[in-house]
Amino acid sequence: MDRKRSCTLCGGAVMLLLLLDHMINALEVPLDLPQPPTITHQSPKDYIIDPRENIIIHCEAKGKPHPSFTWTRNGIHFDVEKDSKVIMKPNSGTLVIDISGEKAEAYEGVYQCIARNEHGSALSNNIVIRQSRSPLWSKEKIEPITVQRGMSLVLQCRPPAGLPPPIIFWMDNNFQRLPQNSRVSQALNGDLYFSNVLMDDNRNDYICYARFPYTQTIQQKQPITVNVLDIEAMNDTVLAAFLNGSDFWGDSPSGERAPTFMQPPGMHSTSMVLKGDTLQLECIADSLPTPDISWSKVNGDLPSGRFSFHSFQKTLKITEVTEADGGDYRCLAKNRLGSNHHIITVVVRAAPFWISAPQNLILAPKESGMLTCRADGNPKPTVTWSVNGIPIENSHKDPSRKIENGNIILSDVQTGSSAVYQCNASNEYSYLLGNAFVSVLAEPPRVLTPPNHVYSVITNSRALLDCASFGSPLPKVTWFKDGQSLVDGDLYIIHKNNTLEINVARPVNSGKYTCIASNSLGNKENHIYLEVKEPTRILRQLGYKVVQRNSMAVFECKVKHDPTLLPSMIWLKDNMELPGDSRFEVGSDSLTIHDVREDDEGNYTCIRNTTLDQDSASAMLTVVEQPDAPTDLELTDQREHSVQLTWTPGDENNSPIQLFLIQYEDSLHEPGVWVNMTEVSGTSTTAHLELSPYVYYSFRVLALNEVGLSEPSAPSRQYRTNPAQPEVSPSDVEVIGTSPDSMTITWRELTGLESNGPGLQYKVSWRQKDVDQQWTSLTLANVSLYVVTGTPTFTPYEVTVQAVNDYGPGPRPEVLLGYSGEDLPTVAPENVKVSVQNGTVAEVSWDAVPLSTVQGRLNGYKVSYWKMRSLHKQDPEPEKPQERIFHGNETKGLLFGLHPYSQYTLDIRAFNGKGDGPTSSNQIFETPEGVPGPPADLKVQNLNLDSLVVKWAPPVEYNGHLTGYLLKYQPINTTDELGPLKELLLAANETSITLDNLKHSTHYKFYLNAKTIKGSGPTVTEEGVTIMDEALIRHPAVEAGKVPPAGRVFGSVNSSVEEDHAVISWEYLGPDRNVYVEYVVDNSKEPWKTEFVNGTRTYQIRGLKPGMSYRVRVVAKDHSDATVHSTEELLITVPAMTSKQVDIATQGWFIGLMCAIALLILVLLIVCFIKRNKGGKYPVKEKEDAHQDPEIQPMKEDDGTFGEYSDTEDHKPLKGSRTPSNGTVKKDDSDDSLVDYGEGGDGQFNEDGSFIGQYSGKKEKDTAEGNESSEAPSPVNAMNSFV
Repeated sequence: MDRKRSCTLCGGAVMLLLLLDHMINALEVPLDLPQPPTITHQSPKDYIIDPRENIIIHCEAKGKPHPSFTWTRNGIHFDVEKDSKVIMKPNSGTLVIDISGEKAEAYEGVYQCIARNEHGSALSNNIVIRQSRSPLWSKEKIEPITVQRGMSLVLQCRPPAGLPPPIIFWMDNNFQRLPQNSRVSQALNGDLYFSNVLMDDNRNDYICYARFPYTQTIQQKQPITVNVLDIEAMNDTVLAAFLNGSDFWGDSPSGERAPTFMQPPGMHSTSMVLKGDTLQLECIADSLPTPDISWSKVNGDLPSGRFSFHSFQKTLKITEVTEADGGDYRCLAKNRLGSNHHIITVVVRAAPFWISAPQNLILAPKESGMLTCRADGNPKPTVTWSVNGIPIENSHKDPSRKIENGNIILSDVQTGSSAVYQCNASNEYSYLLGNAFVSVLAEPPRVLTPPNHVYSVITNSRALLDCASFGSPLPKVTWFKDGQSLVDGDLYIIHKNNTLEINVARPVNSGKYTCIASNSLGNKENHIYLEVKEPTRILRQLGYKVVQRNSMAVFECKVKHDPTLLPSMIWLKDNMELPGDSRFEVGSDSLTIHDVREDDEGNYTCIRNTTLDQDSASAMLTVVEQPDAPTDLELTDQREHSVQLTWTPGDENNSPIQLFLIQYEDSLHEPGVWVNMTEVSGTSTTAHLELSPYVYYSFRVLALNEVGLSEPSAPSRQYRTNPAQPEVSPSDVEVIGTSPDSMTITWRELTGLESNGPGLQYKVSWRQKDVDQQWTSLTLANVSLYVVTGTPTFTPYEVTVQAVNDYGPGPRPEVLLGYSGEDLPTVAPENVKVSVQNGTVAEVSWDAVPLSTVQGRLNGYKVSYWKMRSLHKQDPEPEKPQERIFHGNETKGLLFGLHPYSQYTLDIRAFNGKGDGPTSSNQIFETPEGVPGPPADLKVQNLNLDSLVVKWAPPVEYNGHLTGYLLKYQPINTTDELGPLKELLLAANETSITLDNLKHSTHYKFYLNAKTIKGSGPTVTEEGVTIMDEALIRHPAVEAGKVPPAGRVFGSVNSSVEEDHAVISWEYLGPDRNVYVEYVVDNSKEPWKTEFVNGTRTYQIRGLKPGMSYRVRVVAKDHSDATVHSTEELLITVPAMTSKQVDIATQGWFIGLMCAIALLILVLLIVCFIKRNKGGKYPVKEKEDAHQDPEIQPMKEDDGTFGEYSDTEDHKPLKGSRTPSNGTVKKDDSDDSLVDYGEGGDGQFNEDGSFIGQYSGKKEKDTAEGNESSEAPSPVNAMNSFV
């Protein structure tokens, strides 16, 4: 912001605007610049300490230079160094007080920390240190309390005062909490209140406990004994003895009464609360019966969202109290005898709170500024100022500073006038202390936001681009995008702290932004980048799931997101992490729960997170299963033939019960068998059951929901009904005529449930119908049929079957009409006539036989007919008879499916339930001619380039006299389109025809019908192709198994071969419909493999075996799959599979590794050479004699020494390197070992550090290996060999 370098107080308004602007834009001073101290961390104002632990009083501050720290205690300087128990942490003002061996009370007091450097002093709050206390309960003797039943009672706790106050609760001797309810409850002060006493309140272990939170100690009061008397049930002597030595509680009546208030007493009380604290109001009433408590605010409503009821409505709790919560609150106690109310007036006071706390002020030399300190409270706080901890009125006079309306105004400030100002706002409830420094600096602009910072936001969200800057004078910040200046307006908002806001970011807002900070001392710019991303969206909400127990539930959570953001997925159950159970399987975009259990039920949430945004979806999982079995079966309203069954439903398990199924067991007649009796709706719990006599009933109930039936309930108790006569007759009574002189009567026996009593029998009665005769009766037991003999043939009878038991007969049965047995009909049908309709249908008719000759019930007539012979030729034998049945009284009908031009025979017979009667005399008839069957064995053969021969055989079924054949044919092009149709009529004796002047290389379709005088028969079709090559005219026949010679239709044939396939290409002039590639392994007797090429000129043969040779040809075939053209055979060889090896010696990594090894060996040789020179000269002959054939040792990895190289093992090439063609490996030029130079396992040092090992000048090799020994070269030569 541009400012004048000097100004005067020319006007209050102008100055105020300038100072306010400076105040609003005040910034933190970077720590690399000089600045006064700032308190960054301090202990709370009221600090209660645990006497068992060290006291730690925090005080941290920052500044440049780093501040030093001092303390005051109770307003007096506290010399930390003089107290060995007190330590101040390095570079900190935090005090650590070791109270071991000391009493914590010695360090109680008011502490204040002062942080100072050369630019000023900052002060902490006054920190009041107090030790937590848990005093012991004073010993007292508590007399038993005697109270009359129905009276109210208060058991006082009165715990010792602790710091902080203890938590109160009531328990019994077994450390179980005493039950509380609307009648008995604990008040806010810890006392236990009884609105009225019951006899159940008699006990001797009412114990009040106090838990002190800091020391975690629990103390108990002496147990209180309460004796409850029912005076109305006691005489005076007993009452006097009972009251002896106990306090009698109760001057008021013990009967029923309207409510009166025990706490708070009276009609009105007052409560004071501080703003922001929690308000608790309570009302406890005395009444019988127990009252209901309700709360309301007079002239207002209870604060929405901030109030709650506790202790069974007796306590009203309001959190975060505001001034609006002041006023009158009504507590209403009510029972059926009346009501009473109590008014509590709430007064809200307020400790001081900031309206505008003092802020740090950074000024350039000659600038002006203002410090403000505005606070409020109730009562209104007093505001005072200090400078560097000294009241401002007692500080040195500063001409650039003055106080107006509680604000400090600074003008024309000078370098070196930096200071820390303290503002103190206090009233009777608390105080506020605010530090604000004034730092006078001259500093060019700097941008504090990191350069080239990239901000990423989601489309349509708010983007905030920071450009934190510092400078003195305060820099002015200007924003640019793509070279264009950005101004505060609808699209962009530039905040007071210079943050650029884009309220709704869109992809077009992406790009590079530049902010420039400038003041009178210079400019500084910074580049910032904005990326606007696509939002993360779950594509479909999770579906509500209802699954059965032990099944599987799947939630899908697919997401669409910006491609540059990778979303993670979190699943929650009831807003908690998923259980650590292997049944929960989290996929890439789904959650699967296997083997679902009841406790899996709940709300499942899928959260798809990216670094910028998230989306979530939730759904409920409901687990259903069969209902639990009903319980508590009871039988009520028990009567002679009915009973009422009631039950208690079981848990429906999240699926409503649809019905209850009631079953019974009859332990008298069918023990162990449960029978379905009735069903009732799922909302019913009773059923009225109608019962049968003489049954020992047990009942059970099953519940049904959508999942299935529950387990049966436990059986009810047995209920027995008295015997009675039967109430039903036997059912399914039938009369069956089994023979001409008898009839069988059958019925279904009654069940044990239907018998109604012991001694069940069946009374069977019968008499001939329409004949004046008496009923014949017979009583039977344990049967269900009876055969009546000696009856006339097929005679009607009336029959009844009645149930009878020891208590009498059952109801009168219905009379059933039946017939005695049938016999075979005795007469054949006469006057049989046949009328031929056409070649396949004839009508037959006859006269009905007399009913008297049927000897039973006439079921109909059977017509048998069969073909005797064909009228055109003699059949080898007659066909099997066919039969057609005409039911009832029919006397004519049609015979279908006859053969034309044939001779048939038929006869007719009547039949009844017993069987067939005699047959009529045979009737012979002939069928007329019909259309013939299809010609047989139609073939088309090639004759020459433009001719075809069509051959066939006569129809199998002439069905008359053949009059000729109709032949039709037409060409077919390559797209299966039909050409013009030609027709030829041929004589009946012809079976072939030659068609000339056809188009060469053309496909034809042929249609052939046989004809009689009745018309043409079915059509047969065939296709043929004219010859495509003149060569076939000279060689019309091809031996079986051979391919005809290649013709002009094929041109050149080429091939290319790979490791497992071959590509064949060719030239071809003929049609593409029947071209094939054939191949076979060379010199193999296997059949040729054929593959159709589908109209192409190139084909790839796959699956060939490497290293094998194949013969290949391309052929063209005709419609009968005969080969008509072929190319010359090609011989192709598939190359063997080559191993894809890499020459390791040409690999870069291998060359580098070898170079590193060579360099390492060179260094080791140099070290050996140096050590050898230090050790002087040593004889080598002794070692040579002592070690004629030293044991070869490999390199030791554990101690870093080297053994000798083994000639027998090192003759192997490196893995991956090439081996010479002769299979041998070249021997190394030197078999020497570094052991020869003193680095072997035998090398040792003496006390002066010299090497005492010996050199082996020459080593002998195993002559069996054919290796030669070599002299050990000197280390110098060895080094030269590597150079």
